[in-house]
Amino acid sequence: MPIPPRVLTVAGSDSGGGAGIQADLKTMLALGVHGMSVLTAVTAQNSRGVQGAWELPAEAVRAQYRSVVDDIGVQAVKTGMLASAELVQTVAELLAGTAAPVVVDPVGISKHGDALLAASALDAVRTKLLPAATVATPNLDEVAWLTGLRVTSEDGMRRAADAVLSYGPRWALIKGGHLEGDAVDLLTDGTEEHWLRAPRHDNRHTHGTGCTLASAIASGLAKGHTVPEAVTAAKDYVTGAIAAGFPLGGGIGPVDHGWRWRP
Repeated sequence: MPIPPRVLTVAGSDSGGGAGIQADLKTMLALGVHGMSVLTAVTAQNSRGVQGAWELPAEAVRAQYRSVVDDIGVQAVKTGMLASAELVQTVAELLAGTAAPVVVDPVGISKHGDALLAASALDAVRTKLLPAATVATPNLDEVAWLTGLRVTSEDGMRRAADAVLSYGPRWALIKGGHLEGDAVDLLTDGTEEHWLRAPRHDNRHTHGTGCTLASAIASGLAKGHTVPEAVTAAKDYVTGAIAAGFPLGGGIGPVDHGWRWRP
């Protein structure tokens, strides 16, 4: 049997299954790669929000990472919730020794507005984690947190991308989903630009979109696609998953990671 490309997610657990490690592994399965995981934190989380979060010790994160990478190997790595400055620095050090593309989703807050990263970790994200990224995928709230820039229109997305790129990632994907109109994202390495547009679906069940998009990009990179190819395919996948999102519990439901399999 051929061995599928292997992708490692380094992120927190979402007990409701819509985001985090759970969303990452569902995405990877849907896109034909073998997903593996390093758990950084456990959250008590559902459709209404995050009721609690507990980070793992740095040595537990390091042991998981080394266990997977040293034996199985990886073709791409995706990072999500890292919880604290210590874990950000630990993961950045591990990434520096791994010869694989890295997708950094700089998770700061949940879809419901709950903090998922300590304020003290901001400097470590800027100086340690972003320089390790092949692609960084901030949404506009995360752009404001990282750079201080508040983007209210497409015109501001170029300035946002330049500001994010100044921290060292090879590519920046500025996600404009919080703007009015079509869902537009800007992918750039500072030289070439790719504007990615999709119709906005009338669906509030969008929990896990950031995790899903970053994992889909990592899956494409693991298959050997270029960054623009991987991001374009990931955008198409997430757009379909949002359109098929479904109600779960009493709050914001998840996207449907298996939408391509449905009749």
